[in-house]
Amino acid sequence: MSRRRLVPGTLLGAIALLLAALPTIVAAEEPAAPAAETKVSYWKDIRPIFQAQCQGCHQPAKKGGGYLMTDHASLLLEGDGGLPGIEPGSPDESYLMAQILPQGDKPAKMPKGTPPLSAVEVELIRKWIAEGAVDDSPPSTAAPIDAAHPPRYELPPVITALEYSPDGALLAVSGYHEVLLHRADGSELVARLVGISERVQSLAFSPDGKWLAVTGGSPGRFGEVQVWNVADRTLAVSRSMTFDTIYGASWSTDSTRVAFGCADNTVRVIEAATGKQVLFQGAHSDWVLDTIFSTDSSHLVSVSRDRSMKLIEVATERFVDNITSITPGALKGGLMTVDRHPQRDELLIGGADGIPKLYKMYREKARVIGDDFNFIRQYEGMPGRVYAAEFNADGSQLVAASSDGAVGEVRVYRTDDAQLVCRCEGQVEPVYSAAFSSDGKTVASGGFDGLVRLNDAQTGKLIREFVPVPVAATVAAAP
Repeated sequence: MSRRRLVPGTLLGAIALLLAALPTIVAAEEPAAPAAETKVSYWKDIRPIFQAQCQGCHQPAKKGGGYLMTDHASLLLEGDGGLPGIEPGSPDESYLMAQILPQGDKPAKMPKGTPPLSAVEVELIRKWIAEGAVDDSPPSTAAPIDAAHPPRYELPPVITALEYSPDGALLAVSGYHEVLLHRADGSELVARLVGISERVQSLAFSPDGKWLAVTGGSPGRFGEVQVWNVADRTLAVSRSMTFDTIYGASWSTDSTRVAFGCADNTVRVIEAATGKQVLFQGAHSDWVLDTIFSTDSSHLVSVSRDRSMKLIEVATERFVDNITSITPGALKGGLMTVDRHPQRDELLIGGADGIPKLYKMYREKARVIGDDFNFIRQYEGMPGRVYAAEFNADGSQLVAASSDGAVGEVRVYRTDDAQLVCRCEGQVEPVYSAAFSSDGKTVASGGFDGLVRLNDAQTGKLIREFVPVPVAATVAAAP
């Protein structure tokens, strides 16, 4: 069978082509149907705003104004003004809207002590309430995690941070959504400090021992700094900032300010009593993983994945100097940890090259390209990356912990002559944290296997190992 084909150039073919195109032309000229308006989602749109801006002060551990904002049901309860927190369908009758909107010439009351919500965020919340304030949370998120419902563990979590209290009584250990306070000898779990951050990245007791700073957050959503009252185990301050976890907490020597590093490449300092930000510095070009103040707290030092250690003047927020060499290739990888000698402004650092190093904080002569003037000495290289390094209380020794693939090590060195004191027994998997007890006799360490190990700081002998979290018994399935 032959198939008729239209030949371009003929009148018949031109007419046929025009007629074939007409339906398409007509269809294109018809007005498009208006797209259905998308409703505001509590889970995707509203909850992230509350997490980043509100939940720090309105969570089970710190219920500001008696109003809880960490779950949908609590949002509907009555606020301080007698109005329901949220009245579905009626933004004007909702206590929450009265708090986040300006009142005449006065700014919005909430969030307290931080910039107000943006106009876009306020409108999203208003619209969500007007649409009925529907809870579209996935079913799997129903179980809360707070002090009344602490995390349940079937296996020990990876330990990312641990720290002794200055008085030697407590050992703080990171967990999931919490910090676990143990007796320093590991004999008893004495408290669980449960917060909103899923991940805990660093722990730092204040020099006076009254406060515990915690940094962490929920990856890709928000970072958080917590300040806990050690004596009564209450959350004094929670400040959410950035859109990723926060690292490397450190205290000023007078116990009034907390410094930390962020995944947005910034270094920040807050007032410990109020959470108010008092320093912001953006000289780094990659994540800032640790910080430390000078002996007089006039300067702040930060280390980063960008292979640099930077000096910042606190009063002016001014970047002063790169303490490490700026020569390309002088540092073989990013820096992950920094600590300051207890009596002098000398800095212990560790990072991707596996070599703990000691530097002077302040440069005493003009910089020359190619020099590494502030360098004092280095210590025997360790396998893989150095994740943690810390001086003992008098600065005579230092401990460093490293990880190389599936193995890890903890070593103690003499500070002034770099001699190896001991290798700590028991660590066979990656190690991410290590700390000296206040008397310098014990080293605590933890990492991938979720066990805390206590070792003699002079011999390396294993004294004790324990699981820092309550682990639920599991029942094997029937065959």
